[in-house]
Amino acid sequence: MVFELPIKKPQTQNKLLTYLLEIKIMTNLNNKVAIITGSSRGIGKAIAIKLAADGATVVINYSHSADKADETVAQIKQQGGKAISLQADVGKVAQIENLFNQTIDKLGQVDILVNCAGIVIYKPLVEFTEEEFDKIVAVNIKGTYFACQQAVKKMNEGGRIINISSSTTAMMLPTYSAYVATKGAVEQITRVLAKEVGNRGITVNAVSPGPTDTPLFREGKTKAQIQKFGDMAALGRIAEVEDIADIVTFLASHDARWITGQNIRANGGLA
Repeated sequence: MVFELPIKKPQTQNKLLTYLLEIKIMTNLNNKVAIITGSSRGIGKAIAIKLAADGATVVINYSHSADKADETVAQIKQQGGKAISLQADVGKVAQIENLFNQTIDKLGQVDILVNCAGIVIYKPLVEFTEEEFDKIVAVNIKGTYFACQQAVKKMNEGGRIINISSSTTAMMLPTYSAYVATKGAVEQITRVLAKEVGNRGITVNAVSPGPTDTPLFREGKTKAQIQKFGDMAALGRIAEVEDIADIVTFLASHDARWITGQNIRANGGLA
């Protein structure tokens, strides 16, 4: 079967090449369904918008912010993309399972999982309570672990799993002990799972952002502290959410088929 592109004949080969590259980018993730946990705001939202722009149908997962999730869905649809929102607290295994079941019921399949949901509590180790520790572990480790489990059970062959870690695992930052412990676990889950599912053509990678301009990062920091993080990076600034979304989208694509079990530190040369 031959398909003809509905375009005027370009005047030069360069114009034709540029057009074909644009078509490839726009259709890179066509017919793919992506679940992005914690995607009603911040980095997760940017990832969802980028995946949708590249052709994927995206599931905006949220725990409490239904209004923010609906805003993200509306923004994606306004830009010509496809999206739905589904509530699930990823700290609870039954709700993770329901998230995947609802996705399959509504959209028929799962091809991409981005584990972006996460929380941070800034406290010296000596001051951490058991309740606080259990809370951060439930979302950051348990949520990632069991979302990966559901993906392995229900994802199509050749799927993509991208776990969001943090470049703070390579730094020694006071008050980050519990957070980096959870993100270190995410990186090790990624490495082992890549080996377990490689025979199905599923790739599993981690992306470790450095300081990124989100409400989560800005929480509890002064402008001077934020500027200090930017000055520490080789590129002289903190990241924008789009910087991270572009990397995740690449890992979700066919072009990244030979990358698995890796942790990409997307931090502008900070660590």
